[in-house]
Amino acid sequence: MEWFRSIPDETHHRAFLKDVLTLVLDEAVFKANRRGEPVIRWRLPQELLSLIDVQTRDQPASHEELLAAIKATIDFSVKTGHPMFINQLYSGLDPYGLAGQWVTDALNPSSYTYEVAPVFTTMEEAVLQNMRALLGYPDGRGDGIFCPGGSLANGCAMNLARFKAFPSVKTEGLHGLPRLVLFASEDAHYSIHKMAALEGLGEAAVRSVTCDSQGRMDLKALEAEIQVAKRDGVHPFMVVATAGTTVLGALDPLSAIADVCSTHGLWLHVDAAWGGGLLFSKEHRHLLAGIERADSVAWNPHKLLAVPQQCSTLLVRHEGLLKACHGRDATYLFQKDKFYDHNLDPGDKYIQCGRRVDVFKFWLMWKGKGSLGLGKHVDAIMELSRFLIEELKKRADRFKLVLETPNFVNVSFWYLPQSIRNLDPSTQIYRNKLQSVIYVVLATEFIFSKGHNFNLQVAPKIKEGMMKAGTMMLGYQPLRQWPNFFRFVTQNSGMTKQDVIFMLDEIERLGDNL
Repeated sequence: MEWFRSIPDETHHRAFLKDVLTLVLDEAVFKANRRGEPVIRWRLPQELLSLIDVQTRDQPASHEELLAAIKATIDFSVKTGHPMFINQLYSGLDPYGLAGQWVTDALNPSSYTYEVAPVFTTMEEAVLQNMRALLGYPDGRGDGIFCPGGSLANGCAMNLARFKAFPSVKTEGLHGLPRLVLFASEDAHYSIHKMAALEGLGEAAVRSVTCDSQGRMDLKALEAEIQVAKRDGVHPFMVVATAGTTVLGALDPLSAIADVCSTHGLWLHVDAAWGGGLLFSKEHRHLLAGIERADSVAWNPHKLLAVPQQCSTLLVRHEGLLKACHGRDATYLFQKDKFYDHNLDPGDKYIQCGRRVDVFKFWLMWKGKGSLGLGKHVDAIMELSRFLIEELKKRADRFKLVLETPNFVNVSFWYLPQSIRNLDPSTQIYRNKLQSVIYVVLATEFIFSKGHNFNLQVAPKIKEGMMKAGTMMLGYQPLRQWPNFFRFVTQNSGMTKQDVIFMLDEIERLGDNL
């Protein structure tokens, strides 16, 4: 077999693939995710270019060179399965999910017709139906699709809601339609504005609704915004509620929002990309009460359930609406005279044509753990979050919670360096700093008066220290009136209470002298 042919050849490829698999298992799966191993070996781009030859060449590289490149790629990549990767809304490395991803990649399917992906299209329908049943849709009825991320799931929901209100938009576009507006909380995912712009509504079509003190959509503010929109002569068509905001992890009051939508005839979409996995937990699923009333739900199993990226879904109450909205009946794919029932072909429900199969890794995890195991996974993460809250309260002289009683995984907090803690607690300046938190992480006139160079903020400086040391990755951000604070999130049920204690100790070690 000539070396350039794109087909596995036992003589040429078996040993190479076995070496790759061994390397991945040893270095990327087991060693990389051990405690004590670095989460990242931080290098700047110029350094990476000296360590990995990223340029492509006219002549082929040897298998030895390829293996060395794979090893270097693993060495200098972030280890997202490491217990101390607590930086994003994805983490962990599930063995069943990984195995499913390997199988999918080996088969290289595209799941638009039954004939090219009979097993996977059948699995998709079964998994989506079971997810709808967990939502509370009767007998799991409705419809659904897998999406390339939660942002696109939200965008598809927006398109469906608009089509439901004005079916002519599919053929005639926005011409002749009233000015459309939708409502989302001020902490809703930024994709809502992006999708509104992409779909021709414009970012201004998204009316931001203020949040309460816990980061949840304020119902009175929602009602007021709807009334303002009607007085302005624009046409409300949709409300986006969030089940797990990105930063605070707030869970909007879904039942009450559903009541408002029912009163005004608005489509209710729930962005449960982050929080949807709560439905597997008998102990915590009540936090999503009312989600069964949604017209559509975005749910990313690659977030809370730790399915390997990417695995995102859009679940819809209305049967047939996806096909009506997105369908084009391309005759080279969706022939009506096939020898099998052409309704088995799901592809016309989707915006994209070719797409990778994301169901199998989730299906294999669900089979391997059962609903019971996935629920226990969620419970373990929630328990870890509650443990962190108690530990922060024990260290109240060094840490301050942004929200005293978070009700999801997210725990947000400030670290108070020695320079703040040394202030006399009986003084007004100390009380002002703690109560307003205006200067807790931005520095204070007091600190400057002592001659400290405090041009760098506390959270970014600590983040720099942990990244360069490779000990952990923990995110931070400002939000509304609050300056930079740390955000703890994890989806890795292999994380332990001792890991949480290490995280706090490491923040103190890195920030003590700031």
